Amino acid sequence: MSYSFEYIDIILLAMIAGFIFLRLRGILGKKTGFEEDIDSSFAHEAPPPKPSVDLNANTFDENAKKEFVKGARIAYETIITNFANGKLKDIKSLLDKNVYLQFEEAIKDRDEKKLSSETTFIGINSAEVKEHQQNKNMLEVTVEFVSEIISCVKDKDNKVVSGDPEKIKKVLDTWKFSKDSRSSNPNWLLIDTQA
Repeated sequence: MSYSFEYIDIILLAMIAGFIFLRLRGILGKKTGFEEDIDSSFAHEAPPPKPSVDLNANTFDENAKKEFVKGARIAYETIITNFANGKLKDIKSLLDKNVYLQFEEAIKDRDEKKLSSETTFIGINSAEVKEHQQNKNMLEVTVEFVSEIISCVKDKDNKVVSGDPEKIKKVLDTWKFSKDSRSSNPNWLLIDTQA
């Protein structure tokens, strides 16, 4: 029995895992115990924070930006943490349908390959609104996050196939949130992620 096929399989899995990790590295995370309650800071089946984030005219002032960023920071860590743990159900109300399906496919792929993601979310260094606009009835806000994360992917034998469980990586992500101004639902949905 030849062991060369096992090594080829491991290398192939490492390459696939590495690609997936690089593509999704900005959306991985692990609870640190310092999270705020998402209900209180980022609209989640509750009234929006005051002042209301209104993009009409010039009302998206510095105070509105600060309020939005405060909620966006909490949503960012919550989404990363739950994605890393494979708990999409807990963040479904914060994800656009297409983003949810992409995350679901990535987790399914990871599970089929018997890979596990170990991620420690260190914190967010900065979060800044880069763009805000109204496209017909849709309000859109783009936020640039700089965070620090420790992340690695391990195979079924607990061997590291990508990443480094000892190294803190600085991650730059640009996320776009959207909300229908006609909807009574106060939630902003994540509609796009770019690492």
